[in-house]
Amino acid sequence: MVASVLRAASAVARMAASSQCKAAVVRGVVARPRFAAAAAARSAASGQSLRQARTVCAAAATAEPETFQYQAEVDRLMDLIVNSLYSNRDVFLRELVSNASDALDKIRLMALQDSEEYKSGTDLEIRIRADKEANTVVIEDTGVGMTREELIGTLGTIAKSGTAKFMEAMKEKKDANLIGQFGVGFYSAFLVADKVSVSTKSNKDGSQWLWESAAGAHSYTIKEDAAADIPRGTRITLHLKPDATEFSDPAKLESLIKQYSEFISFPIKLWVKTTKSEQVVDEEATAKAQVEAEEKARAEGKEEAAVDAVQPVMKTVTHEEEQWRVQNDNKPLWVRSPKSVAKDEYDAFFKTTFREFIEPLGVAHFNVEGTIEFSSMLFVPGMAPFDQDRSMAKSRNIRLYVKRVFISDEFDEDLMPRYLSFIKGVVDSSDLPLNVSREILQENRVVRLIRRQLVKRSIDMISDIAGREDKKEYAAFWESFGKFIKLGCIDDADNRKSLAPLLRFSSSAIAAEKGLTSLSEYVERKKEGQTQIYYLAADTRAGAEASPYVESLVSKGYEVLYLTEPIDEVAVQTMEEFEGLKLVDVSREDLNLDDSEEDKAALQSATEEFKGLTAYIKKVLGDKVEKVSVTSRLTDSPAVVVASKFGWSANMERIMRAQTMGDARSAEYMRGRRIMELNPQHPIIQSLKGKVELESREAREQVQLLYEAALLAGGFMIESPKDFAARIYQMMEQQQQQQGGGSAGDGGAAAASASAAPAAKKAPAGGAKKAAGGGKKAAAKKAAPAAEPAAEPVDPEVL
Repeated sequence: MVASVLRAASAVARMAASSQCKAAVVRGVVARPRFAAAAAARSAASGQSLRQARTVCAAAATAEPETFQYQAEVDRLMDLIVNSLYSNRDVFLRELVSNASDALDKIRLMALQDSEEYKSGTDLEIRIRADKEANTVVIEDTGVGMTREELIGTLGTIAKSGTAKFMEAMKEKKDANLIGQFGVGFYSAFLVADKVSVSTKSNKDGSQWLWESAAGAHSYTIKEDAAADIPRGTRITLHLKPDATEFSDPAKLESLIKQYSEFISFPIKLWVKTTKSEQVVDEEATAKAQVEAEEKARAEGKEEAAVDAVQPVMKTVTHEEEQWRVQNDNKPLWVRSPKSVAKDEYDAFFKTTFREFIEPLGVAHFNVEGTIEFSSMLFVPGMAPFDQDRSMAKSRNIRLYVKRVFISDEFDEDLMPRYLSFIKGVVDSSDLPLNVSREILQENRVVRLIRRQLVKRSIDMISDIAGREDKKEYAAFWESFGKFIKLGCIDDADNRKSLAPLLRFSSSAIAAEKGLTSLSEYVERKKEGQTQIYYLAADTRAGAEASPYVESLVSKGYEVLYLTEPIDEVAVQTMEEFEGLKLVDVSREDLNLDDSEEDKAALQSATEEFKGLTAYIKKVLGDKVEKVSVTSRLTDSPAVVVASKFGWSANMERIMRAQTMGDARSAEYMRGRRIMELNPQHPIIQSLKGKVELESREAREQVQLLYEAALLAGGFMIESPKDFAARIYQMMEQQQQQQGGGSAGDGGAAAASASAAPAAKKAPAGGAKKAAGGGKKAAAKKAAPAAEPAAEPVDPEVL
């Protein structure tokens, strides 16, 4: 009997040493009935109970930890994280702090339902401590904690949080840098740690458990933690890699907390060293001062007893103290009611968060509740950034938070259209997962709804600035960000009607020094019966004012908008109309000026009268123009070249030709047809009309010169500047010859008449040579016909 009991006890000891018995004892059961019988017999023989035998077996089991294999997906994920080239490892602290915050949220919710949960402690906080000597970082929370089963289920498998989807995306794209765009949760600790230890205690379990694993390992261990120093919560200890020692510096951790977790609702305390100074008595200096006072008294003949004690001499001493310091004192303004936030608070938040030094022009603070819930604060900066041209291409002005945890500021394109990229702000959503990537944002319905709200609120905020009494504020906004609004009219068809009233342009009705005008103000000033809004695109306002396209319009009292920026013409063309009035480019054909019947009849009559001239000009110019017609749009210029209804205008053609990567073939295709219009009242046109019948070379040259001059006046580029210059030089030479020959001929005739008349009276016929001043001069005079005008310069000797 005794021998059988001993054999049974030996079997129990062997099983306790084996992994099978360890697992069975921890679970509180014995796997095989014969072991139970042997243990019972042993207990009966030794006077111990079965419960005490199980305790002994459990103690033997917990002496060494249990080993578990990672789930296959976790093993693959660990391999990706540890072995990938990852440039931004800072994300680990954000993830671990977020997990701690979730644990605190859970215990707080559980305590609302059962106050007994707080018996293990009422403080809800997160503590972070770095140890440079041990090269460790400890993150501890007083949250809900975990049981042994929860440790296995949470840290040994992948929860339904999108991590498996992340791995598939990584496998397909093979892009290691994508890791930073996902919240990889607890496993991000292995980005900086060779070994991770997790000590945790839950109210549901009387034991404290220790989970441990190493980077690159395919398994983890769990055992009961003998320290048992956690009332409730979780403590994560990171044993840093040799190349991650920077994270053992409290200053580095402080900067990461400020960047990612500044607005966590629970206090985050960091163990830091502080230098304190205090005033103490300088004994040596005080004694010296006392001696000096006594010597002075003796020198003055006073008794030593009469000398008063001097004032103690103080000195400043410093010493270092280690203490817990709260890192997230700032509370997120966006979670508060807009009515409770003062303007000074908005200004301070804007300057601090976005590193600005000028107050914002506008603020939009709102909370959205319903199918989705999120809070946001948007700001219009007080001035444009110095690198505004580059900021439109890639901005980082919208800070995305998920449950007050900073995720990224690189999702501007997903949350805001590019024409609102100058808007700065924060968005905090509870409906987005922490493992946010650009792919998830693009596919997420919540993001589309958030984007729609942000655009609407931004336009409302800008409209509010435009409607203020102080017009200088919107003038400052337009000077900095006007191009963005014009871009919005091009890109955003859904909000084009809302953006149109925000546009500002120069106008013929507003002096340059008085600023710009809006389309609404144009409509208020329009002439009675006017059905169109007229505009002209040009390089400058001065160029637009001197353009022949606006001569008749301005003289008749019509207002013309001057579009002086390259983007203006495209923005206006996409709008087509405003408040029922069609937007019309005055540099194109068939301009309707709301003429009377009398004006139309006069134009028809002039068309018939100059029919021959228009046909001749078309014949001379050939394919250079689509047609030649008579117009009523000109008052001072003899002719103008206008563009057809379709294709580029003169201004757009000039802009597109200046593009570095322009396509010559597409430029030729998009160039509009050119139409030459004549002013029938101009003397040049009337003079040219009489020369047409001669079919002379002079008339053809004048037609070419008139066409090229009209091109330049209209803003077009001439095809052959050399030929144009040659015609100008030829005209100058002819004019010089005519002026020189005419003045010499007229002067010679007058001089000859003046000298010949007295000679005829005083001298005989044979003395004509003497009266003429010499034989050669008289012969030359007699040889020149008197009736023919001098067409060439006259020799001075003839005179």
